[in-house]
Amino acid sequence: MRIAAYRVRMKMRDLEKRTGVHRETIRVFFRHGLLPEPARPATNVADYDETHVQAVLAVRKLQRDDGLTLPQIKEALGGRNGEGRVDAAAFQNLEALVAARVGFDGEVLLDTLAEEWPNAAKDAKVFEKLGIVDIRKTPKGPALSIMDSRIVTIWQLMRAEGYTEENGFPPTVVDFYAAPADLVARAESQRFIDATEGRMSDADAAALFHAGIRHMIDFFGLLRIKRLMSYIHFDAASGHVDAARRDANGPPR
Repeated sequence: MRIAAYRVRMKMRDLEKRTGVHRETIRVFFRHGLLPEPARPATNVADYDETHVQAVLAVRKLQRDDGLTLPQIKEALGGRNGEGRVDAAAFQNLEALVAARVGFDGEVLLDTLAEEWPNAAKDAKVFEKLGIVDIRKTPKGPALSIMDSRIVTIWQLMRAEGYTEENGFPPTVVDFYAAPADLVARAESQRFIDATEGRMSDADAAALFHAGIRHMIDFFGLLRIKRLMSYIHFDAASGHVDAARRDANGPPR
């Protein structure tokens, strides 16, 4: 989605005031290539606008809310695994940062992913057929959004752990995720709209959504793990895995 062009220009002091971030810190963000370049109407003159405000705030959120370092942010923007794990909730802030930097949702070339993960392009095509990701045609070649690139990367990490075709885990094994994910997302979005509409401003609702989404990701993840473990029993002593016995009331409790 292309974001609106902002014509209101501001100086560094205004950018500091709008973001609450010191100019030296902002300059560090620039040196890491995380912010869009300012307009320069004359030598030694820099004009900033609303895209810089949004980009600075997005970087700050990635640091404070998601615990990412500046090198990690740069790696994630490039579609690379980087140092350490990037939580799913961080990707809303990464997408916001990309939108502010380049004016539209970011893209990661499949060739870039393939440099680190040889099966990435093949798996991306499988996931596209399953309705899990969307492959975009760009002048530089097939590409994925930042979030979709992470979905494909996660499967590459699963491959590295042994989730391979040879062990009975082709990428099509996740086909059952697409429909439930859409069902849950539709229900969540409708309930959020029903709960907030008419009760708060759009800005307050957006802030509430962004604050809550990371908790709900954890909540749903733990709920899923709890139910999964009730269906699968792992005997640590023997190393044997059994399906749990079920009755008409569902999995054992």
